[in-house]
Amino acid sequence: MANSDRMEKGVLAHDAPVSSTSSTLEPPFDHAAEKRLLRKIDLRVLPVLWILYLVNFIDRANIGNAKIQGMEKELHLVGQRFNICVWVFNLGYLVAGIPLQIVFKKYGPKTLCYMMFCWGITVIGCGLVKRWEQLVICRLLEGMAEAAYISGAAYLIGAYYTKKEYLTRFVLFCTAGIIAGAINGFVSSLIARMNGTAGYSAWRWIFIIEGCITIFVSIACFPAVPPFPEDCKFLSPEEKSLMLARVRADGGHVENDEITFKKALYYLKDWKIWAGVAMNLGVTENANSLANFQPTILKGLGYTATQAQVHTIPVYLVGAVFSVVFAYTSEYLQRRYYFYMLGWAVLASGLIVEVVYPTNPKVRYMGMFFIACGCYLAMPISIIWVSINCASGYKRAVAIAAIINFGTAGAFVSSNVFLFKEAPKFHTGFSTGLGLSCMGAFAATLIWFGCKHENKQRDHRRAELPVELDESMKELGDEHPDFRFAL
Repeated sequence: MANSDRMEKGVLAHDAPVSSTSSTLEPPFDHAAEKRLLRKIDLRVLPVLWILYLVNFIDRANIGNAKIQGMEKELHLVGQRFNICVWVFNLGYLVAGIPLQIVFKKYGPKTLCYMMFCWGITVIGCGLVKRWEQLVICRLLEGMAEAAYISGAAYLIGAYYTKKEYLTRFVLFCTAGIIAGAINGFVSSLIARMNGTAGYSAWRWIFIIEGCITIFVSIACFPAVPPFPEDCKFLSPEEKSLMLARVRADGGHVENDEITFKKALYYLKDWKIWAGVAMNLGVTENANSLANFQPTILKGLGYTATQAQVHTIPVYLVGAVFSVVFAYTSEYLQRRYYFYMLGWAVLASGLIVEVVYPTNPKVRYMGMFFIACGCYLAMPISIIWVSINCASGYKRAVAIAAIINFGTAGAFVSSNVFLFKEAPKFHTGFSTGLGLSCMGAFAATLIWFGCKHENKQRDHRRAELPVELDESMKELGDEHPDFRFAL
């Protein structure tokens, strides 16, 4: 029977041997050498992806800041027109997500910079539009161009790290989005001082300047984006051998994996992927609400536009600290379900505060902190937990893309349930968010019970098989008799 510790981590006990390019290292590895390797990878892989995601999040969320700086009036965004401009971004995300993720896996990580250059152009376009219909088109194209960035970065991080190191690194990566949310209001308030310059309103300059920054960053970071592990040049031969041996022993990234449309559809038949979509959707809807409507909600509590921008900062910073601390604890204890449920409980508490709508605005402001903390802990767990239970390279890539891109369908909901006739209570919006978060908690519970049951079944079946299995069985991935699902 496979070693129980490795079973818990969802690892194959019989993996492909390390190729000649990576030596024949086998676990257990030298602990000191692993620590030195991890420090080097941390400094080389995470910072550049973090910077790109910082810019990515600012670009997707700046529409909320532009709205309260005059865009609503100038483009005549009456009724649900603003909401349409918000959700159409996610339509592009939904349509292009999986195809672009396959492009990323096939042609390599530097494709992320090409995508970024393209969405930078669309952001500038948002600042030059004359009618609201043109804004809708720009936002749709922006969503399509951005669709594979987070899922691609998530896959690339997982390609360099083992399963027990993956969550913390991904959460550190996600703090870029949280920090971007924190500084977005402040940056927008500074850019807004250019109101009237060259005949452009403040909201137009928000889009134009941030779009130009995006294009510059995409070009500047192109040489620094790391390739897939098997092609990396920043490690010595010995370090590269150790890194590849660790990755292959962990059963994650597969460099020579092939993909076809039929295989992609087969991967998507795995019920755990769709349960992961539900988990992600349940918290992403609330995270999108926070990003797109928090300035409006805070303004409705009596703050000026500038005060509303500034008051978003502490909410995001507290959410960042909360997510990092508890993600690290989750990874240390090797428990994902419990900490997803912790995030859900905190999120639900904040939503209940907003639904009850206490008279004291400070209490409602406190609810925002709970929402941010809950979202930013549960959201990365919903992605990483399911992805580490997918063994093969393309299956993991397809799973991450499906969870992130179908999960963002929550934005379709959030952008249509925050009805401005209900401002500042937004009772429908917060009530819907609470319902969806409960759906996510149910899906997480389903995965936990399902994976636990399957592990027990595999233990019984494995006892009836030979100790040494046929080498060809390594192609089975997470269907291998020695594979155990992480809980």
